[in-house]
Amino acid sequence: MGTKPEPRGGAAPRTLAEALRARTDEDLAALLRARPDLLSPVPTDVTQLATRAGTRASVVRALERLDRFALQTAEALAVAPDPAPYETLLALMAGDEGDPEVEAALPGALGVLRAQALVWGGDDRLRLVRTARELLLPSPTRPSPTGLGPSVAEATAGMSPGRLQEILTAAGLPPTHDPVSAVAALTAVFTDRRRMALLLDTAPPQALAVLDRLVWGPPYGEVTSSPTPPVQWLRDRGLLLPASPRTVVLPREAALHLRAGRAHRVPEPVPPAVTQAAESRPQVVDTAAAGQAFTALTTVEDLLKDWHEGGPPVLRAGGLSVRDLKRTAAALDTTEQLAAFWTELAYAAGLLASDGEADERYAPTPAYDEWLELPPAQRWAELAVAWLSATRAPGLVGTRDSKGRTLFALGPDLDRSAAPAVRLRVLELMASLPAGAVPEPETLLDRLRWERPLRGERGDAAGGGQDLRARMASWALTEAELLGLTGRGALASHARALLGLPDPDGAGDGTAVAAVPRPGPVAYRATADGAPDAGAAARRDRAVALLAPLLPEPLDHVLLQADLTAVAPGPLERPLAETLAVVADVESKGGATVYRFTPASVRRALDAGQAAADLHTFLARHSRTPVPQPLTYLIDDVARRHGHLRVGAASAYVRCDDDALLGEILADRRSQGLRLRRLAPTVLAAQADPAALLDGLRAMGYAPAAESAEGDVVITRAHARRTPPRTPPAPVPEGPPVPDATLLGAAVKAIRAGDLAATVERKPVAEAAAPVHNGEMPRTTPAETLATVQAAAMTGSAVWIGYVNADGAASQRVIAPVRVEGGFVTAYDHTADEVRTYPLHRITGVAELADDSV
Repeated sequence: MGTKPEPRGGAAPRTLAEALRARTDEDLAALLRARPDLLSPVPTDVTQLATRAGTRASVVRALERLDRFALQTAEALAVAPDPAPYETLLALMAGDEGDPEVEAALPGALGVLRAQALVWGGDDRLRLVRTARELLLPSPTRPSPTGLGPSVAEATAGMSPGRLQEILTAAGLPPTHDPVSAVAALTAVFTDRRRMALLLDTAPPQALAVLDRLVWGPPYGEVTSSPTPPVQWLRDRGLLLPASPRTVVLPREAALHLRAGRAHRVPEPVPPAVTQAAESRPQVVDTAAAGQAFTALTTVEDLLKDWHEGGPPVLRAGGLSVRDLKRTAAALDTTEQLAAFWTELAYAAGLLASDGEADERYAPTPAYDEWLELPPAQRWAELAVAWLSATRAPGLVGTRDSKGRTLFALGPDLDRSAAPAVRLRVLELMASLPAGAVPEPETLLDRLRWERPLRGERGDAAGGGQDLRARMASWALTEAELLGLTGRGALASHARALLGLPDPDGAGDGTAVAAVPRPGPVAYRATADGAPDAGAAARRDRAVALLAPLLPEPLDHVLLQADLTAVAPGPLERPLAETLAVVADVESKGGATVYRFTPASVRRALDAGQAAADLHTFLARHSRTPVPQPLTYLIDDVARRHGHLRVGAASAYVRCDDDALLGEILADRRSQGLRLRRLAPTVLAAQADPAALLDGLRAMGYAPAAESAEGDVVITRAHARRTPPRTPPAPVPEGPPVPDATLLGAAVKAIRAGDLAATVERKPVAEAAAPVHNGEMPRTTPAETLATVQAAAMTGSAVWIGYVNADGAASQRVIAPVRVEGGFVTAYDHTADEVRTYPLHRITGVAELADDSV
């Protein structure tokens, strides 16, 4: 049966407000926790709370948070009589034959609906909130999810009395001249199992076939001006009633008989199980996940190194252009969709942002340099936490919004507030399987659809109306694997530790995880009272401790080879990797990275201020193999020629002590574009700028060096461009935040006090005073107000006042005056649960409370 206790006064509630007023403070707090939108702002009393709980926007939000069976229960109540006893609801859900699973689960579903104020009343008079009934009730323009049509009374509204008499006669019922009695008689036949069975026994087989097509919905069908005999037979007996001149409908009572009493074709009282598709050893899963975690770190580093000197420009409407996304994908050697994911991940972690200049470009933030100094496992934790809490959906990149506009990476329209909850729920469902188990994706999606059916049915314009929640779940599976939260499709142990998810043996603390945006790269989870969990930092440290031993140790050496390559058999220490990236070019990546030395790469190192001796020392110190002779010759040859030519700014000039070399340059046809002319035996002037002159000479095979106005060699190092300090993008919240225990307690006290002020019995102040009615502001003269509050201060009693604040907002309050002086009254405000001071001139009136009111 149901779970609703009797109201405090013992009488059945007549309204939702009375039902809420009868609840305990704990029940009201549970309602406000489940529907936090009711707290914006805090209702002044229970009546306002009930009114707000019945608004369309709030009811829609509450219905969207119901699981499938709770929603089916609400849908059944929408087509049941109002009010409906529990037995009627059970019959609609379990049918004539009964269903043990439905019978066991129905009290819980009804309890959820009651707790969220969608259903009120005792088990003998269950009432669905009117707004919810209107949303779920069938209509010609909006069929019911149950597939049921209107009732006989609704379908026959406006039908002529003569037509009603014809239906009664065809159904074998005595005629009546009262339309109400006629409708009641026809309804009684359709709801009587025995009489309805006898009527259908006389139906032609073709008529039964028509009913079979309509019974599970949609219940409407089109007819011609000359219907077929089976359809005419059904119309004559009211089994098909006119909905429009060319449309008929199967009345709800008849459909329920044909369905054996069920409101739903397939009730789903039990959530679908997430099944196991494959299994790996937990150690293999953790190792694979650690490998992916390391790849994620290197990929993010490669992305931001590529944008080290300033990344691509920001589109006028915001975001990264398709061309720049393609270039980024090529630089990362990945697909455009994955490149969008990595850029969005760096953006969510606060490592990447726009610089805000007039020629706005993307660049690393100062936080990127701090992130690089962290140990690898901690850097991974920062990325994982940013992904968990981000509301941006990289999977939408390349799709179109409702207005047909393309969605770009890093653009402003990628936020989807449900994304963090979907990611978290996917990982929680994976954690419900044994360690190393890989979930069957389709069963996981089925479970998500059962838990939030309305969210899935709503779809998304960017996905062509598809189930956005299911698509976000699929993206979450892929992204978790890329990030190293899962390995080989199974949840890794360091991911369980980071989220505080249950251990494989089922041990857990029973709280739900929720990611909270920064400050602080720490995942949080909601405790029972909705407050942030103080153990988040400890869980993050635990995850880092589990992951750190699995990540490869950085190496301090490479293997030099005779073909002018160097092989790094693993990740390199940062100083070594940075220097090697200057002196050599990356040729290939994978388990080992191959670097190739070229004249251009050696010249790049010399331009950066390195000498040939420095390069020889560096390579000898960091190579486990002897330095090959060809590499030594390459460095010496480039160094010998490097700086022999000097390029400076005149517009630009070339000077060299070897006038024969300058003559060779002048004679070379490739130098014509530089427009060189000899000024002196050792100096050439050019009409090109120094940078173009340097590039031109290098393209001709020379190794010129730039020099300053003082004649010194200019050392060119990569310019590290950084944005001003930036905070990570704030996630877009999915509705109001869940209130904590302190706020809930204060809100319940304020509602109770306001309810007391609005409903207590009051005494008239004086015979001449205007009478005071419940819910109205009291009105007394200033002299009467002063005398009453002074008397209350002397006796320590509470009074009821009307008060208008400085903004002109009026309210009712119950106060206990403590002191009255200087035109102010200092009192304990029962409504606010604190001591306050009120100007007497802002009190509209005062009334004493009845002796038993407080």
